[in-house]
Amino acid sequence: MEKKNLYIQTFGCQMNVQDAEKMAALLKDTGYETTDDPGRADLIIVNTCSIREKAAQKIYSQLGRFRALKEEKPKLIIGVGGCLAQQWGDRFFQRVSYVDLVFGTHQIHRLPELVGALEQTGERKVETGFCDHVRSLDIPAQPPPGAISSFVTIMQGCNNYCAYCVVPHLRGREESRPLPEIVGEVETLTRRGIREMTLLGQNVNSYGQTANDGRDFADLICALGEIPGIGRIRFTTSHPKDLSLRLIDCFGKVVPLCEHIHLPVQSGSDRVLRRMNRGYTAEVYLEKVAALRKVCPEISITSDVIVGFPGEEEEDFRATLDLLNEVRFDNLFSFQYSEREGTAAAGMDYKVCDGVKRERLRILQALQAEHTLVKNRACVGHTENVLVEGPSKKESGEMTGRTRGNRIVNFPGRRELIGETVSVRISEAFLHSLRGKMEEKGAADVH
Repeated sequence: MEKKNLYIQTFGCQMNVQDAEKMAALLKDTGYETTDDPGRADLIIVNTCSIREKAAQKIYSQLGRFRALKEEKPKLIIGVGGCLAQQWGDRFFQRVSYVDLVFGTHQIHRLPELVGALEQTGERKVETGFCDHVRSLDIPAQPPPGAISSFVTIMQGCNNYCAYCVVPHLRGREESRPLPEIVGEVETLTRRGIREMTLLGQNVNSYGQTANDGRDFADLICALGEIPGIGRIRFTTSHPKDLSLRLIDCFGKVVPLCEHIHLPVQSGSDRVLRRMNRGYTAEVYLEKVAALRKVCPEISITSDVIVGFPGEEEEDFRATLDLLNEVRFDNLFSFQYSEREGTAAAGMDYKVCDGVKRERLRILQALQAEHTLVKNRACVGHTENVLVEGPSKKESGEMTGRTRGNRIVNFPGRRELIGETVSVRISEAFLHSLRGKMEEKGAADVH
C-alpha cells in the first residue's frame, strides 16, 4: 500500500479534536500517515467550527495559507469538515475555489470512500446529509501514542435550540451511545494506560434520553467509576436545566470523578435567559451551584457568559455581574454575542452595538480576573495532586499538569514523571496557573 501523508488542522471544541483523531484512524487504513508539516502532505483536512464568527474568519485565513501548497502540488487534496462545512456546503467552492472536498458532521465515517473517489476521478465532492444514526459515534477514541488522557464521545447533537446556538442545525438531533459500549471503550483505554477520561457531548447531562433503557448520565458516571484502575473522570459540556440531583450526588460518592464542573450560565438576567431559550432562571442556577458545593465543598466551577445578546440592557448586564459576584467562578469563558446564520437570535430586534458589547466584555473579564486570582491564591500553601502532562511551555526544566480541580500547575521535575500523579505544594499563584514544588511521587488517583 502506497504511503501518503495526512495533515489535519482542527478548530473549535474538544469534540472536534476527537473527530480529528477518528479521521486519522480511518484514513490510516488507506495508507495515510499523519504529519505535523502541511508542506509534506498529500491530503490536508481542516476540521472546522462555526460557533463564533471569529473562528470562521480564522478558518478562511488558514485555508488561504494552503493555496500556495496547492499551486506547488496540484494533486494535493484539500478537504473541509466539521460544523462550518455542514453549514456552508458547496458555498465553500465559491469562496475557496481550490477546496476539493466538503463533508459534514454526519459523514466522517465515509471519509476513506470520499478521498478514494477524489484520488481516482479528481472531481470535487460535497456530502453534508444527515443520517438516522451518526456512524462516527461508533468509532472508539484513538489517542496518540504516549497520551495520558483521552476524549470519549458519549453522544452527539442537541435538542435544546438555544436562540444563539447553531449546534442543533449542524450536529443534528441528540443521539446517545449505548452505556455498555462506552464502558467497554473506557475499560480498553484504561488498560492502555490512559489516566484521564473526558466524556464529551453537546449536553452530557441529557445523556440517555434517546437510549430508552432507563439509564441516565448519573448511571454512566457510576458505572465508569467502578472500572478497576481508572484515574480521573471529567465531562463537558453541562446544561444547567438538566443537572439532576443524582448527578450532583456523584461528586460526593464517585471517587474518580474530578472536583470540577463546567456549567455555562450565559447570563444572570432572567429576561435575557428567556430570550436565549435556556430553560432556567438565575435563581435555579444558583440553587444548583449551592447543591454542588454542599455535596462537594472543594468543587471548582467554571462557566460561559455571552454579553451583548439582542435586547440586553444595562440592568440585565448588572444582573450578570451580580451573579458573578455571588457565585465567584473559578474561571470563566466570556464572549461578545456573535450572530450565527439560521439561529432564532439572528432575527431578533434590539441588537446591541459593538462598542457597548466590547465595554461590557472588558468590565466582565476584569471582574472575573479578580475572582480567579483570589481563588488561585487560596491554593498557596496547600498540596495538590497533579497529573503530569508534559514539559512546561514557559520554563525549561519544569513540568506541567493539572489538579483535579482543573488548575494548571508548573513545577521542577523530570520527563519520566509524565503520566504520574504527584503531590505538589503550591508556592505561587498567577491568573492562569500555579507554581510549586513536588513533595513526593505517588499515584493518588488510582483507586
